[in-house]
Amino acid sequence: MFFGSQEYGAGYKGTLQAGRILMELAQIILPVSLMAGLGMILSIVLSIANKRLYVYEDPRIGTVSDMLPQTNCGACGEPGCRAFAEAIVAGSKAPNQCTVSSAEQVDDIAAYLGVELGEVDRKVARLACAGGTNVARQATSYVGNASCRSAALVAGGGKGCVWGCLGLGDCAAHCEFGAITMNEHSLPVVDAALCTACGDCVDVCPKDLFELVSLSNHLWVACKNQLADEDATRDCEVACTGCGLCASDAAPGLIAIQNNLANVNHTMVLREDIAAIDRCPTGAITWLDRNSVQKGSRAKKIVRQSPLPQRGA
Repeated sequence: MFFGSQEYGAGYKGTLQAGRILMELAQIILPVSLMAGLGMILSIVLSIANKRLYVYEDPRIGTVSDMLPQTNCGACGEPGCRAFAEAIVAGSKAPNQCTVSSAEQVDDIAAYLGVELGEVDRKVARLACAGGTNVARQATSYVGNASCRSAALVAGGGKGCVWGCLGLGDCAAHCEFGAITMNEHSLPVVDAALCTACGDCVDVCPKDLFELVSLSNHLWVACKNQLADEDATRDCEVACTGCGLCASDAAPGLIAIQNNLANVNHTMVLREDIAAIDRCPTGAITWLDRNSVQKGSRAKKIVRQSPLPQRGA
């Protein structure tokens, strides 16, 4: 009888152990099964959503994007190279509108897509100031952070002409393409061949002296001084005096005098005439051909190379 009880007890314990094992397995298998089922349901939902929400993208966009310089400068009018690639493939932009790409890159893109290069009115940055240190006076000395923006916050920067270039080179420092250098008179010089018209110099100049203009526009007023006559030239020998001679010599409507400053109507590019610069007494209005600057025959000849004395010195 005792022996039978032992067998019964062992069998009972075995049954309990098997039950515990089954319960443990159930605790593992049930969540796994639920997760597997949920994953299958989600995969089905995603598959259906992918088919219903799928938006076709032309595979050529990626290829064209890879062929672009990836500068994302915005000179083409789009927020980046990828957006420009989409516009080219869609036909709303021409390959030539990327001013950073080389001629070979533009040709490759046009050949790949089988499209025309497109006609582009190429633009470059121009500086509305010719007041380097040899022709423009300082009113005070600026000592501080070597930045135009910083200097502009301190009494306008210290230059006698409050509209003039401060000459500390923020524009050159921010030009990613090396198109702007500072000359020996602390004045920015734009290399038209390197300029992509990205607009960085326009944004960074605290005096708003840069403008993006077409290369086909030759007349340019290198001044923003709004004083007249002797008041204009007191601190800058090459300032526009608002005399109006250029407006008189130009085609009707091409040049207007506003706030004692000559303003060129660049929409009249086909009527531009070099005669407009001839009688300018200071050479403030110029004739530009890429990097060459031509002044009129009556313009004052500048021979000084050393800085002008500070006002009152």
